[in-house]
Amino acid sequence: MAIPTSRAKEAAEISVNADECNACGLCVNICGDLSLKMENGVARKSETAIFGCIGCGHCMAVCPTGAIEIHGREISPADIFDLPAKESAATYEQVISLFERRRSIRTFKDQDVEAEVIEKILKAAKTAPMGLPPSDVHVMVLKGKEQTRAFAKDFCDYLETMKWFVSGWFLTLMRPFWGKANDEMFKGFVRPLFKIYPGKMRENINVVNYDAPLLMYFYGSPYTDPADPIIAATYAMTAAESLGLGTCMLGAVHPLIQHGSKARKFREDHGIKFPGREGLFVAIGYPAVKFKKGIRRTFASDQ
Repeated sequence: MAIPTSRAKEAAEISVNADECNACGLCVNICGDLSLKMENGVARKSETAIFGCIGCGHCMAVCPTGAIEIHGREISPADIFDLPAKESAATYEQVISLFERRRSIRTFKDQDVEAEVIEKILKAAKTAPMGLPPSDVHVMVLKGKEQTRAFAKDFCDYLETMKWFVSGWFLTLMRPFWGKANDEMFKGFVRPLFKIYPGKMRENINVVNYDAPLLMYFYGSPYTDPADPIIAATYAMTAAESLGLGTCMLGAVHPLIQHGSKARKFREDHGIKFPGREGLFVAIGYPAVKFKKGIRRTFASDQ
């Protein structure tokens, strides 16, 4: 038995080198699947696994002697690395400074984001936690203003064919099914976008992704934990900020390209492999303006 993803259908294989095992029991204590047990002073595979090894790698990472190997579900001993020294980790003050300095950037310099910088952003995003390994997050990367503008124009053309979706008769029909909050959101936010996006594009103004020199779209497969693409996108935004770039979350595009034959064709045209419950576009580039002040934010409730 194994938990399926689009990348793995079988459980990973656990092997223990009994000669190297020092019987510390750390692997048994840390395995959330109960895939390991202590027997005669040696860690061994258990017969009481809940799902079968999902390939999280915790047992390999915690083993002090290297006695455990995991193979399968896109993981192997080659994926293990030494953690950076604790002294090199950011302090809370450094982390909160990075977070507080970040603003949503919608005006970018006419400057490409270098290939090595893009790789650094993706490397950071890959460290994001996930609901279930191996990650089912996909990333579409559009490089250069020409690509991001072409995508925005195609999206505007697509919206022009979908105006019925925000028509009065359709919203009236759907209100009993999707409730007051969705009705208010469609009337106050989604319907205006159907006018603003194509209208501004006809004026040669791109308010879909602001002609950002880099656009990343994080989305998942039908197997993906809905939170996974959002967390990965957040890591990417944080990494970009640390590299001197500005970012902006673009939440309006993803929901509008999920359902129906026209949405499917749009995804196919742009190499988007799956529809997904959650996804997020992130505009990235060198900021054209500098902010001197931040804005204090609050939660609706934190009690």
